Amino acid sequence: MIAGLNVITDNLDYLLWGRLASGEPGGVLLTLLMALGAAALALPGGIGLACLAWRFPGVVRNTLFLWAELIRGIPLIFVIFWMWYLLPLITGGDLPGAMTVTLALAWFSAAAVMHSVLSGLSALPAGQYEAALTQGFSTGQTLWRILLPQVLRNILPSLLGIFISLLKDTSLAFIVNVPELTTVTGQVNNRVQIYPAAIFIFTGVVYYLLCCSLEQLAKRWRITRPAL
Repeated sequence: MIAGLNVITDNLDYLLWGRLASGEPGGVLLTLLMALGAAALALPGGIGLACLAWRFPGVVRNTLFLWAELIRGIPLIFVIFWMWYLLPLITGGDLPGAMTVTLALAWFSAAAVMHSVLSGLSALPAGQYEAALTQGFSTGQTLWRILLPQVLRNILPSLLGIFISLLKDTSLAFIVNVPELTTVTGQVNNRVQIYPAAIFIFTGVVYYLLCCSLEQLAKRWRITRPAL
């Protein structure tokens, strides 16, 4: 047991930061950077798409629904592979692996965010929108100042689930050898070739703590925000 812990402590810096000293972040740090980057893209992107679908029923909404169902119906690992091989063809140059995976996670998660936000908008009483218009608000002002603040508070549990899944899905970056937590854990295990249970249990505990921390932050935000 003690020897298993020694394997973790001897490689703790690498598991937490990767090769940060040489300018190559990895481990837990890279996992968090990818998750935060993907969330920062997916949240406004999904909200914007939901607003388009809400504002323009018909062709626009059906097209967005078709896109979202296509993305959600495909395993994320295939989306990562597509991004990995297609983005260099589109951009004409190689992109860093972490950026490619971050974009794939954002694209995948934006579809789920769109569905959640649109459901929240549809659940609000239609009279709120009509009353805002009669008070002189434009459609955009009604969305951003009246409807969306209520929606985001109401769907916080759904968004929390999406972003916890996003955080865990960063582990799929190992398939393209991006040195996030799961990848560096495998590298450490292959190098020492002893005590794999201790190493992977430690990794599972880290993911659990990260997800619990995200849940607690969301709960604190909900408590401290005034009710609308």
